[in-house]
Amino acid sequence: MDREKYFGEKIEGRKEQAIASAVREALESFCDQEPEFEQAIEQSGKTFQECLKEVVNGCGSCLSDIEAYRRAVKFYFSTATVSFRMTIDLSGDNGAAKPITMTETKKDTLSISLDDLLDF
Repeated sequence: MDREKYFGEKIEGRKEQAIASAVREALESFCDQEPEFEQAIEQSGKTFQECLKEVVNGCGSCLSDIEAYRRAVKFYFSTATVSFRMTIDLSGDNGAAKPITMTETKKDTLSISLDDLLDF
């Protein structure tokens, strides 16, 4: 797939323009990791503009990053799901402590592991 041609089209719409860069980056990252996903985009016949329009459809005045990525992925690959993992390293770059990890579960709840902080 010619990514620059596909993702490089002029984006219409204020909301679409606001999310285009981050959604493009996420989709390209997913394509790098999974050729089948890139193939699904390529064979869908759908434009990036159409994807963005669907992502912002009904979002109101705000939309989280993860929800935007979920909607974009579903637009091209209806059976795919998106989850995330976020880590916070309280000691910065010195590596003195393990990071706190927050992982989303399938029940749309968040689980935070503080075990590493409590290990004195």
